Amino acid sequence: MRSPHVIVIGAGLAGLSASVVLAKLGFRVSLLERSPRLGGRASSYVLPTGEQIDNCQHVTLGCCSNLADFYSRIGVGNKMRQYDQLVFVDSGCRRSRIRPWRLPAPLHLLPSFAVFRLLTWPDKLSIAGAMLSILKAGGKPELPVSISMLEWLKQQKQTQRAIDRFWSTVLVSALNEELERIDANHGIAVFWKSFLANREGFRIGIPSVPLADLYSSCGDYITAGGGQVRTRAGVAQVCMRGDVITGMRLDDAEELAGDYYILALPFDRLLKILPEDLSRQAPFKSLRDVPVSPITSVHLWFDRRVMAEPFLAALSHTTQWVFNKTELSGNGVHAGQYLQLVISASRTLSGQSQQYVVALCRGELERLLPATQGAKLVRSVVIRENAATFSPLPGSDQWRPSQRTSIRNLFLAGDWTQTCWPATMESAVRSGYQAVEAILAQDGRPLKIVQPELPVTGLARWFVRNRTVL
Repeated sequence: MRSPHVIVIGAGLAGLSASVVLAKLGFRVSLLERSPRLGGRASSYVLPTGEQIDNCQHVTLGCCSNLADFYSRIGVGNKMRQYDQLVFVDSGCRRSRIRPWRLPAPLHLLPSFAVFRLLTWPDKLSIAGAMLSILKAGGKPELPVSISMLEWLKQQKQTQRAIDRFWSTVLVSALNEELERIDANHGIAVFWKSFLANREGFRIGIPSVPLADLYSSCGDYITAGGGQVRTRAGVAQVCMRGDVITGMRLDDAEELAGDYYILALPFDRLLKILPEDLSRQAPFKSLRDVPVSPITSVHLWFDRRVMAEPFLAALSHTTQWVFNKTELSGNGVHAGQYLQLVISASRTLSGQSQQYVVALCRGELERLLPATQGAKLVRSVVIRENAATFSPLPGSDQWRPSQRTSIRNLFLAGDWTQTCWPATMESAVRSGYQAVEAILAQDGRPLKIVQPELPVTGLARWFVRNRTVL
């Protein structure tokens, strides 16, 4: 019996996860990617020196169950370093950390939060009150359709310092958007899943190898099933006859036909290759004016060691996270040190030169890491992702389409599709798995691929069970 042929366009996490699962299930997969590398927005660049650098530091949390499943499927789980604490630093170089204690959720983080010295007691009490509201609602409070996270926090009577130093620090980097532009449902879900519902949700995973190395084995799984992986193979047009997709026309005019098609592309690129009539129909027409949010990644190489921790979260700075790439990669044999700084929702930097961005970050580092004051900056690289994610505006889930379309052999995947998660790596993998489930159902062999979220445990479970009476 002939194996169904699935053509997957786009080799980001959504396309990779769908392709690997389909190949393991016996489908013949053709994975096409316009760029020369796999990984999409979570990949690596090769510098003229031959060194690989990630376009941006990507971090996973213990609550990202589908991303963890994908890493396990491709055999790279051992290439993720796990950490159980977040270290925060302010402009006075003072540090505080949040880490779990041997207590049931949600009390496991309470002791370290109680002694968190970068917040005052009024700040902590206001935060505790908001967390209690999330607990009482089991992570799903009843909210208006279009309320922002900032509006919700003000309703919860948060101090300005708590907003600036706690809620904003976590959420702007997690969701790549400012609090006033974040749907409160997504913001609340971040804290429910990672801080409150399960002790393991808080665990932080960071790759110990360049991002491109995480995905290098994907091609082996695809080709083992008789499929192919083609880079530098852009799709110029989706070919359609009636209500069926008949093939893909590549940039070089080659045509490729399959039984099923998954478009795992950013929504702006997807619209460019669809037939015009189809692009004006639901759900595609709603993608034309989706707002996006940028991320800027700043790579700095110093002539000496300037930082001991593997990573730091900076409070009230343009620089939000500092990653010690020398430590994270396990390459500590050289005298110098390589740091990567991440600035989410970086609109204010969009018109600035690379020199300006580097000088700004260098100045902030001298306050956060005094050892940089006497260090020589050997070289620097600034990488901008101007459309890194869609903006999770209040009510934004209303435009996010399902993976199944009205065209019976056409499916969608991407962190922007409907996954019940914001634009994250977890959302991308979930979308790939959901697209596979839709194809399997269409092919007459339904199977559950999406992994369940971490179970609610400890006292958090009691709150969920009793939320109707609280």
